[in-house]
Amino acid sequence: MDHNRKIRVGITHGDINGIGYEVILKTLEEPLMCELCTPIVYGSSKALSYHRKALNMPNVNFNLVTKAEEAADNVNNLVEVIADEVKIELGKPSEVAGKAAFASLRRAAEDLRNGIIDVLVTAPINKNTIQSDEFRFNGHTEYLESAIGEGNKSLMILCNDNLRVALVTTHLPISQVSSAITKEAIIEKLSIFDESLRKDFNIGKPRIAVLALNPHAGENGLLGSEEKEIITPAIEEAYSNRILCFGPYAADGFFGSGEFSHFDGVLAMYHDQGLAPFKTIAMENGVNFTAGLPYIRTSPDHGTGYDITGKNLASEQSFRTAIYKAIDIFRNRTRYYEMRENPLRKQYFDKSGDKEVLDLTKDDNNDTPEIIND
Repeated sequence: MDHNRKIRVGITHGDINGIGYEVILKTLEEPLMCELCTPIVYGSSKALSYHRKALNMPNVNFNLVTKAEEAADNVNNLVEVIADEVKIELGKPSEVAGKAAFASLRRAAEDLRNGIIDVLVTAPINKNTIQSDEFRFNGHTEYLESAIGEGNKSLMILCNDNLRVALVTTHLPISQVSSAITKEAIIEKLSIFDESLRKDFNIGKPRIAVLALNPHAGENGLLGSEEKEIITPAIEEAYSNRILCFGPYAADGFFGSGEFSHFDGVLAMYHDQGLAPFKTIAMENGVNFTAGLPYIRTSPDHGTGYDITGKNLASEQSFRTAIYKAIDIFRNRTRYYEMRENPLRKQYFDKSGDKEVLDLTKDDNNDTPEIIND
């Protein structure tokens, strides 16, 4: 990688009837953003102009291009992905808005896969209106895993500088959660989480707390058997595979007592179990990161905000932080791979003078590298 080249940040416009354009405009209004990276918004010049006028932000200018390869440094760029006229109805879900959201996401994902942009930051979508013959997924995470995952499994991580919460199940009805909690699923998510904490967050030996599914961690089976039969065996097996994981912890006391601060990551069993306390603690600095895939995608931790659309009330802080986090993860991941590209072999000699070689290529997760005789 050319370390002097600016990181190219692809940005999808999300639902055009929501606060997506507002948080994008407020974020890119700051000139320092173009000094940090090259922003490339995948959207509609007409939708952009509509929101810019409604928000009275005429000074946020864009370089209009037909493809991301034409994007220029030191300016905001807009790739026109919608040829047709778009009808904007502020604060209202619509089929037109769903089609516009998918057009932006599909084009940006293709460019991310082809290396034209370095990272992707997505504005919020309406998960219902975006549904079509081409999009039959519960959200961004599931779509990106299918479209550009290259066979890898994704993991949703909500993070800020002090807290990282990952989910075993994501956008799933609560009635289906229990049956989706399996030993294999927990071990898989712990493995992805552990690798991401090392690779994407630059944490050498991450400690992961695992939450229980039932109240009071099941009370020894009185309030549920999943802890004894599924979650604890999964933790024990993952720990035997050198993943530093602990639990299961009852979620209410774990967050209420501040115990989360003693861990590098927290694995929750289902969406609201992890996201409700995270959003309370993280306030406006929360970011949604899709871990486990070959490509980097982040988003703000809020939705379309229909109730405040067009009122100039939306905070851009989470969206701005999502861009910062995507850049940080890109740099961390680049360094991680560069350090392991051509590992050096250190040589040692025992007391008899026989040479031994310390092989650092054996296992990245092995704290005690293997000694092999030369």
